[in-house]
Amino acid sequence: MPLLNPGDPFPRLMITTADGQALTIPDAFAGDFAVVLFYRGSWCPYCNAQLRAFERASQTLAGNGIRVAALSVDDQETTAALVAKHGLTFPVGYGADARAVAELTGAFVNPDPVYLQSAGFVLDPAGNVVVSVYSSGAIGRLAPDDVLGLVRYLREHSAPATA
Repeated sequence: MPLLNPGDPFPRLMITTADGQALTIPDAFAGDFAVVLFYRGSWCPYCNAQLRAFERASQTLAGNGIRVAALSVDDQETTAALVAKHGLTFPVGYGADARAVAELTGAFVNPDPVYLQSAGFVLDPAGNVVVSVYSSGAIGRLAPDDVLGLVRYLREHSAPATA
């Protein structure tokens, strides 16, 4: 399982959201910066806090051209309840095959019960990895303010297009 490094293309990942929509990452975010979050499950207090933080920042993120999606191994009913509980407005996928996702992205997998450990990726408008954050346990994850600062920095320091 190779880790995704800056500059690597994010692998095509098909997710089904809690409301039944199909989404292919990174294609669905083409032209925008994106944050892709893998969370351990609705039972994880650290994951809940991270998802709530990204929701609280959602208008600011959107205003800066940054879109968010999250994914876990939880079933549709559990995921839909989590989305409703926290009023999440970004796509939240369910039913991830933890080992298959790990093979594509390098995310750590908890062996028993099987779930994805927290991982987060910031993608550029072309779908390439800008930053990857991998956790092997409960803590260590992306924060919305860090993502905003990074994207603002990248935009301010990007090379001007030449004619």
